[in-house]
This record gives sequence, C-alpha cells and structure tokens, in this order.
Amino acid sequence: MQDSSQQFSLPKGMYLLSHSVGCLPVLTRSEVGQTYFEPWQQKGGDAWPTWLTVIEQFCHELSHLFNANTADFCPQPSVSSGLSQYLQALPTHSEASATGQKRRRVLMHASAFPSLGFAVQGLHNMGFELTLIDKRYDPNDLDAWQKHLSDDVAVAVITHVHSNTGVVSNVTQISQLCQTYNARVVVDVAQSAGAVPVDLQEWQVDALFGSCVKWLCGGPGAGFMWVNPAHIDELEPKQLGWFSHQDPFEFDIEHFAFAQGAKRFWGGTPSILPYACALVGLQQINQIGPQAIHAHSKSLQKTVLASAEKHLLTPLNLEQAGGTLCLHLSQKKSVALQDKLKDAHAYFDQREDCFRLSWHIYNSAQEAELVADMFQHLP
Repeated sequence: MQDSSQQFSLPKGMYLLSHSVGCLPVLTRSEVGQTYFEPWQQKGGDAWPTWLTVIEQFCHELSHLFNANTADFCPQPSVSSGLSQYLQALPTHSEASATGQKRRRVLMHASAFPSLGFAVQGLHNMGFELTLIDKRYDPNDLDAWQKHLSDDVAVAVITHVHSNTGVVSNVTQISQLCQTYNARVVVDVAQSAGAVPVDLQEWQVDALFGSCVKWLCGGPGAGFMWVNPAHIDELEPKQLGWFSHQDPFEFDIEHFAFAQGAKRFWGGTPSILPYACALVGLQQINQIGPQAIHAHSKSLQKTVLASAEKHLLTPLNLEQAGGTLCLHLSQKKSVALQDKLKDAHAYFDQREDCFRLSWHIYNSAQEAELVADMFQHLP
C-alpha cells in the first residue's frame, strides 16, 4: 500500500489515539484558508454563498462515504445533539402501541457512549425513558435485546463500534429484531466512520449520527445526522431556525415550511468553520477508501495481537473489533507497557486495566512491529 502518512499532519512520536482525535490532513490549513478565511477577507458578508457551498460539499462527501443521498444528511454540532433533535421530532400521533402503551422508551446497551444516555435523560419531561441492556451482556447478544424489547420501545440506539471495548455491533441483525417491534432504529457511528465501512443501503435503519473528530480526521465541532428519506416527512424538529425553512431567504416571519429532506434539522445561522475543516478530512478518507483503511488497520492489529495475545486477561477477536485494540492487562504488565510506550513517545490512553491503541491509515507496519516487540518483552 502507498504510504499515506505523508498526507496527514502527525505529532512527533507514535500516534495511537485516533479513537479520540484523528490527525488532520496536511492540506487542511491551506484548504480552509481558501474556502473560509479568504472569502471572508475578500467579500465580507458576501462570503455566505461560498460558505454554504462548503456545507453542501460536506454532505456530498458523507453521501459518498455512507452510500446515501446528499439531501438526507444534515450538520449537527455533536452526536448527542442529533439524537436529542431526532427524539423530539418523533410524531406524537403514532406514540400508542398496539396495547395502548405510550411508545416513549429508548433502548440502548449500557456500554454506549454516556452522552447518548444523557441526551435521553434530558428529555425526561417529554416522557422519554432510558432503558439499558446490562454490560454483562455482549452487545451482539440478540437474546438480551429480545429480553428488553416490548411494544413501548420507541427507539433502539445501536452503537456500531463501542469506544471502551472496540466491539463491532451486528447492526443488520439487531435492527431487524428491533424493527419487528416497530421500534425506530438509530445508529451511532462516531467510533466507526472512516475505520469500518458503512453502507446505509444494506443497513436500512431510520437514522444515523456521527462525528468527524475521530477516524474522519476532521477535528471537533463537525457532527452530522442522516435520516431515512422514507420517514423524514413524519418528523417535525422542535429547535427551528431560518435554515430549517424550505426557503431560508424568504424572510417572512408569518410563514414557515419545513425544508425538504434532513436539512429541516439544521436550525439557525449555521456554523461553517468546523465543516470547512472536516470537509478536507472527509475528502482524504474517501480518496483513500474506508475498505483500504480497514484492511490496513486489521493488518497492523494482527501484528500486535500476535505478540500481545498471551498477555491478555480477556481474549480478543479481531473479527469483532473496530480500528482500536482494547487490551486488558494485569497491573504488573500494565506498568511495564506504559513505561515502554512513554519511552517510545507514543500517544495512547489507558482506562483502568485497558489500553486503547488505535491503528489508522497513517500508522505504519514499523510502528506495529515496535509495539509487538514491547509485548514480547513484557514480564
């Protein structure tokens, strides 16, 4: 594979934190200067047409990444913001289940990112209730999902790749099960987009939420949502603004009509700079290709795991992992590995006995071999 590390701005040392913040492409500074700062300097308020083109290009790159239509994507500041917006927009006329119960329960696995649970809890006054599948159950345990499903579940939230374990959810199987209960299915791809291929045509879910800060190498502030066009007209967002309007420039305070497609979730005056930055990352990831990134990551993970496996407290199946190796070690081995990684000027994180080491397209075979050698010499 062609060396892609030269296409990204990497810190000195070994960068294994793509699950937290991905590295920016080298072109980001110059491209953002051309698409955001120069129009502002040269045109002032007349820069808006150029800036709005950035948003359309951003959504177009998302459509290419996820195999969907541009019109079905909308910028959001974060994943939790998108989920909150979506839940509030659900139709009230269809809330009653077949048994007469109100459909306001939101089901997710307890290993989902906490922000998603907080978003649901924040809507308690609207009747939403959070139900968690206990962490002792594997996220792909269909029996556990079945046990928690009932006619009052309005939405099932699936985490595609879990941040603390690296486990990849079988979205197709879980969503099909949830849909038998007429629950809407939404997916969090914050830890998978860019590292694990996603095809929305295959998934056939109701909504998707993600962020560009991690594997998409776009920096913080550029989140997004996708809404299934088959159901978009049923949704009425509550946080409205002039860019939620079908004609933002009509400027008639007495007339409002929802924008066609997902842009009805856009809201007020849009933020541009985070999306100008994220656009470059998306273009780079699409140019390389998620399949190629995934294959490269798996190759490096395999090199590391071959040496690490005998030291692990918990077995790891690479076929069920995303781009991050979540490795559980004894305290003695943890201290030794931490020292070796610090000596190598590696960027990594450790939560209790778990080391999270991420392998992106800009990581090299030499880096994987170096980490593998560290495991070879653990006590």
